Amino acid sequence: MLILISDAFDASLPKLLEAFGEVTDDKGRLSEADVVLVRSKTKVTKEYIDSAKNLKLIIRGGVGVDNIDCVYAKQKGILVRNTPKSSAIAVAELTFALMLSAPNHLIKVHNGMKKGEWLKSLKRTELYGKTLALIGIGNIATEVAKRALAFGMHVVAYDKYVTTSPVATMVSTLEEIVQEADYISLHLPLTDETLGIFCDDLINKCQRKPVIINTGRGPCVDAEAIVAALKDGRISWYATDVYPSDPPAPDYPLLACERVTLTPHFGANSVENLLRIGQETCDIIDEVLKGGVL
Repeated sequence: MLILISDAFDASLPKLLEAFGEVTDDKGRLSEADVVLVRSKTKVTKEYIDSAKNLKLIIRGGVGVDNIDCVYAKQKGILVRNTPKSSAIAVAELTFALMLSAPNHLIKVHNGMKKGEWLKSLKRTELYGKTLALIGIGNIATEVAKRALAFGMHVVAYDKYVTTSPVATMVSTLEEIVQEADYISLHLPLTDETLGIFCDDLINKCQRKPVIINTGRGPCVDAEAIVAALKDGRISWYATDVYPSDPPAPDYPLLACERVTLTPHFGANSVENLLRIGQETCDIIDEVLKGGVL
């Protein structure tokens, strides 16, 4: 069995995978591979799958599988698996870091100190007592909610496919959840339903000029609508780790916008998470082997 590591994983992974067969990172051997491991960079399109004549299993190290043509893979009899729980803590901690950056003016005061400015007169605001609205309440959002509760925040959540949560009060509509939110954190996969879901109409329902944090998928927000809302004050800040492409195009409107915090889609890149992804990947291969697929 040949296992192709197509994207960046922890350096310990190849050694772990040797228990299952030959391991390579040579993408020129795609046609020979029985198993392909990807993260966000590799796009597993119909053409990619057609080039992998021996492929039986695709593993996405991470949460979403929107960079994989899952429908076509299924038609070809190829299993698609991911590691949904491994990244939860890493991404949740980055989400919280982004959320903390805005009310504490961290970007502004840091840059000011570097320039010799003493911006002590800036007033901070606390997370304590504020309302956090989670749009999507999967593994990552649940970890965010736990941390928000520890900070004394009121946590509400909306998810079309979830009715209860042990860590958040569920709200029945998107429009209702954004109305009284001080912070809105997006944790959505990219689907036809979620594309551009955070748009001008939804922003107009916000009453408290919230901070928006997006560690789900970039195209779930309408970037032009975010820019307009930042300029006219309907939202106070936008912080994101995700974009329509990695990296975003030079003309991506949020790159030149004020009151934004931008990170390079590295929410899942903690040392600990990469180790978890590696272990979960091995567990998946072992499970599939025991099932007689490989």
